[in-house]
Amino acid sequence: MAFEFPIRIYWEDTDAGGIVFYANYLKFFERARTEWLRSLGIGQQALREQTGGMFVVTHSQVRYLRPARLDDELIVTAQLQEAGRASLTILQQALLKPEHDMIENPPALLSEGTIRIGWVDAATLRPARIPSTLLEQLSTTP
Repeated sequence: MAFEFPIRIYWEDTDAGGIVFYANYLKFFERARTEWLRSLGIGQQALREQTGGMFVVTHSQVRYLRPARLDDELIVTAQLQEAGRASLTILQQALLKPEHDMIENPPALLSEGTIRIGWVDAATLRPARIPSTLLEQLSTTP
């Protein structure tokens, strides 16, 4: 089951054509990943202070299917696909929330991506192993 995070589209998110600027989907994905971790009791600042490490994006692949527009409400998801010793692969989607009943009108897929985040030592930015307790916590959650 994927974590879901709602996002409303504002003027600042759109381009001259009135649609969401493509790079903003990466910002939406970042927010959803951060809130997913927070929902698991993992605050990134506290994690950095407690372990001396942090996550950084090492790879992203995004596919754009339909545009989002001003005032649209999106559901942005985050779901752990793979957990390695030094990185996580997260599957993410941006879905258009329907204006009416979601059972009869399921959310429409706008964009989807695969984001790999690596664990690094915060002081040196060198790759490191994800703390085992953190890996266990992430791997046992749905």
